[in-house]
Amino acid sequence: MFSHIMLGADDIDASKVFYDAALGALGTRPGRVDPKGRAMYMQGGGIFMLSKPIDGKAASFANGSTIGFAAENPEAADAFHKAGLENGGTAIEDPPGWREGNGMRLYLAYLRDPAGNKICAMCQG
Repeated sequence: MFSHIMLGADDIDASKVFYDAALGALGTRPGRVDPKGRAMYMQGGGIFMLSKPIDGKAASFANGSTIGFAAENPEAADAFHKAGLENGGTAIEDPPGWREGNGMRLYLAYLRDPAGNKICAMCQG
């Protein structure tokens, strides 16, 4: 359904360090920076990008939004969370763990990236 996701970041270098570590824990190769200064991560046909806002204004995060990254298992989600914390991320919500409801069982690990975006690693149980 999705072709790509792009998040705004004022400090691409700091965000790239964070995402190289956090997404690397999920098996994604380090991002590449294109000539326009955008960091790009490609895996499984999807593209995740970080960019300074084109309008020249400060980047801001969307309140109520979450970007979820697929984790193969709880250990990968935990590694994502740990790598994110060690590279400029902030722990939010409940600690990583299983959540159950509406007939679903999900393992979730939430963080805020250096730009304040809410992200999560998730696997289904």
